[in-house]
Amino acid sequence: MITAASLVAAEGNNPLIPHVYELVVGIFAFAVVVLVVGKILTPRIQKTLAERTEAIEGGIQKAQDAQAEAQALLAQYKEQLAEARHEASRLREEAREQGAQIKAELREEAQAEARRLIEAAHAQIEADRQQAFAQLRAEIGRLSTDLAGRIVGESLEDEARQRRTVDRFLEELESSSAAVR
Repeated sequence: MITAASLVAAEGNNPLIPHVYELVVGIFAFAVVVLVVGKILTPRIQKTLAERTEAIEGGIQKAQDAQAEAQALLAQYKEQLAEARHEASRLREEAREQGAQIKAELREEAQAEARRLIEAAHAQIEADRQQAFAQLRAEIGRLSTDLAGRIVGESLEDEARQRRTVDRFLEELESSSAAVR
């Protein structure tokens, strides 16, 4: 090791210290690079960075504008939806009321029809009862006169006599049934 150190010291050239011409060429090259980068490349880089910054900020602004517009549309749609729901609710309630009204009208019409049918049935029953009563009265009168004629032994075929006998018999029958009640 001593020999290598002594050889380096003997030569006088220190490898750690560069030669003067290398320093001049290095400083000149560095100055050229600084000038090229500073004068040509830096403005272009600054311009590109500014354009990108503007594009990004413009994109952000556009996105914010689009988001604000979307929020406004969403609020508008929610308002329209709420209005539509309110309208649907109002229409359902109106339909419910109309249904109840129609139901009440139909019920009233049905009851009126039922009353009319009942009254007609009562009238028909009363007419049938009167007809049956008249037929029964005539039949009873005929049977009564036949029976009375057999009991009495004389013919009661005279219409006036027959009618008086039947009327008297029925009056007695009605008075006896009224007394029993």
